[in-house]
Amino acid sequence: MKIYSYTDLSAQNIEDLCLRQLSDDNTIADRVKSIISRVKEEGDNALFSFAQDFDQIELKQLYIEKSEIEAIAATIPGDAKKAIDTAYANIRKFHAAQLLKEAVIETMPGVSCWREARAIERVGLYIPGGTAVLPSTFLMLGIPAVLAGCKEIVVCSPPQKDGKTNCYLAYCAVLLGIEKIYMAGGAQAVAAMAFGTETVPKVYKIFGPGNRYVTQAKQMVLATGMTAIDMPAGPSEVLVFADETANPAFVASDLLAQAEHGVDSQSILVSTSSEMITATLEQVQLQLKALPREAIAAQAIENSYAVLVDNAAQAMAFSNVYAPEHLILATDSFKELIPMIINAGSVFLGNLTPESAGDYASGTNHTLPTSGFAKAYSGVSIDSFIKKITFQHISPEGLNNIGPTVEILAEAEGLQAHKNAITIRLKS
Repeated sequence: MKIYSYTDLSAQNIEDLCLRQLSDDNTIADRVKSIISRVKEEGDNALFSFAQDFDQIELKQLYIEKSEIEAIAATIPGDAKKAIDTAYANIRKFHAAQLLKEAVIETMPGVSCWREARAIERVGLYIPGGTAVLPSTFLMLGIPAVLAGCKEIVVCSPPQKDGKTNCYLAYCAVLLGIEKIYMAGGAQAVAAMAFGTETVPKVYKIFGPGNRYVTQAKQMVLATGMTAIDMPAGPSEVLVFADETANPAFVASDLLAQAEHGVDSQSILVSTSSEMITATLEQVQLQLKALPREAIAAQAIENSYAVLVDNAAQAMAFSNVYAPEHLILATDSFKELIPMIINAGSVFLGNLTPESAGDYASGTNHTLPTSGFAKAYSGVSIDSFIKKITFQHISPEGLNNIGPTVEILAEAEGLQAHKNAITIRLKS
C-alpha cells in the first residue's frame, strides 16, 4: 500500500488520486449486449439456455413458488434465523421512520400546494445467491420496497446446483411476503426484468448489486430508456480516517473487510499520524494471513493507499473529494467532524462502529453509491421506491390573487393560450 503526504499533493494530484476508473471492458460490453438481445428476442427460452450455459443447470421451470419457498425456509439453522430476525427488525424500524407525510402549503391566500408519495408499482430486485449467500441484500432491498407499498416486487436470484434458492434467501422471502423467486442470474436476469419474458414480469425500476456483467447490463437497460435503475455502481470501497485515538487492529480489520469483496475494491486509510499508518499496515499483514480470501484481499490492499494529513480538516477535505461509499471515523472526536462531511454514502462513527455492522444489521441500508457518485447520489431508502407527485388547488379568492401574475408572465413569454386559460376563468 503506497503512502502519500497530503501537503505534497496539488489539487490536481488529489483529484487524480481519487479517480476510480470504471471498467469499460469491450469484451464484457459486447457479451452483455448479446445476452440482452437474446432475452428480448427469445424470452424464457434464452433464460433456460443461459441457466444451462452459465449455471450448468437444466431448469424445469424458471421460478419457485410460495409452498416450496416455505419448505426451503424451514431448513434454516436456528442461529441464522435469529440473526436474520434481528437484522430484519432493525432495518425495518429505521426505514419505516422515513414514511413521512408532507404538509399542505398555502403559497398565497386561496392557493394550496402539496406533494404526495406514490410507490413505484413494479420493481425488480436482483439478489446474488448462487455460490454466495446474501440474505442481507434481500433485506436491504425488500424491506423498503414492501414499506413503500410497491404492488409487484419481482425477485431474481441465480439458482443453486439443485436449481433452487438457499434457505437464507427463502427465509427472507417468507419474512417479506415474497411468494415467488425467479431462478435467473447475471445480465440475463436484468434483461428479463427490464423487458419482460413469458414468465418474468417487466418492471419499472431495477435494484441490486452484482458482478461486472450485472452492472453493465443495468447501465445498458437504463440507456434504452425502458427501465430505471437504483444507481450507478462500481467496486466497493471504504475510507477510514484514523487519528491517534484509533486502534490499529480495528482499523486494519475495517480495511480488510472491504478488501475481501474483490480485487478491485479500494480500502483507503487517512491519518494524522505516521505511526498509526505504520502500525495499521503491520496489522493488515498479520490479519491477512487468517483470511480465507487472503489472495483477493491482498491484491485489493496492494491497489489501495494511505494518506498522511496534518489535521482532521485536511482529512475531511480529502474525503469529500474522494466521496467514499463507506466512511469510517476512527476517532474519539467524531462529533466535531460530522459537520465537515459533504460527500459520503454511509458514515460510521467512533472506534466501535465497523462498516460490517451497517452491511448487516444496524438498520441503515448497505446499497450505496460508489466510484465517487456519493457526490450526487444517496443510498437506497424508502425514497428509492416512491415518486413524489405535486398537487395544487386554487379557490376563487386564489384565482383573483394569482391570476394577474400568471397573465403578465405568460404574455411576456408570448404564450397567449397560457394567458387565456387564466383570463377566461377570471371573466367567469
